[in-house]
Amino acid sequence: MPDRPASHFADRLLEAIDRCGAPACVGIDPVFDRLPEVLQRHLPTKVQAIERFSIDIVRAVAGLVPAVKPQSACFERYGAAGVLALERVCAEARDAGLLVILDAKRGDIGVTSEHYAVAAFEACDADAVTVSAYLGPSVVQSYFDTMDRVAKRTGRGRGLFVLVRTSNPDSDHVQSLTLEGGDTVAQRMADLVQWLGQDRLGERGYSDIGAVVAATKPDDAADLRRRLASAMLLVPGYGAQGGGVEDIRALFRKGEGAIVTASRSVIYAFDPKMADWAPAVRDAASKMMEELAPLGA
Repeated sequence: MPDRPASHFADRLLEAIDRCGAPACVGIDPVFDRLPEVLQRHLPTKVQAIERFSIDIVRAVAGLVPAVKPQSACFERYGAAGVLALERVCAEARDAGLLVILDAKRGDIGVTSEHYAVAAFEACDADAVTVSAYLGPSVVQSYFDTMDRVAKRTGRGRGLFVLVRTSNPDSDHVQSLTLEGGDTVAQRMADLVQWLGQDRLGERGYSDIGAVVAATKPDDAADLRRRLASAMLLVPGYGAQGGGVEDIRALFRKGEGAIVTASRSVIYAFDPKMADWAPAVRDAASKMMEELAPLGA
């Protein structure tokens, strides 16, 4: 097995989950029209408002949850100013002791993926990034050199979460298709992720190449968990999208191996007219932690 950075991503993620007591991740998907009115009215630009909102979200959940997941697209739509805002939000989260999973869903090959990797792990200094490997295994492999170089320099191992079974309803049009041999597209992608990560294990037996497997597809959970034996799972679709605790139980192995993410049900858990809105967000995150804590028991 090749040498891995001393601070392996999967080990760091599992340690953060253990420390906080539940496998919860808060998605930061700032949409201007949904922000508290105090931010919409009193900040000069939309990008300043979403940055302020996102930083306040980070501060509200810091010390409570293990990780946050900024949605890159919500920032990129504002051009250069939005990208700078994203970088500042990621820095704020790291300074607060949170792991940062950049939700960018990049999916290209060769040198293009190298550029995406540098953007995620150097410009944003994220701990992990979501990627789509539907162009083939080289999409993922193109990240390895950058991940390992940045990890060696910073002492923080980096990770990937590869899209396998996503939470959007129309994903069935592609991911549920049956291939020659009987596997679905999602099952074949799960096997690919397991293969790509098999030589990149941390001390606790999990790879830094993980998979996105949705809470909204419970019928697939047990089979995908079996196929993804050493992959950490990032589980979207909890809360506002309809996924519940019983839907995701099969995605855990002996109480570990996955982190569950919710965005809207947490970050918009306030009355827009409230001036002091952040406590409602922390309360919603705390409730999520309480709901998920039994999964680690």
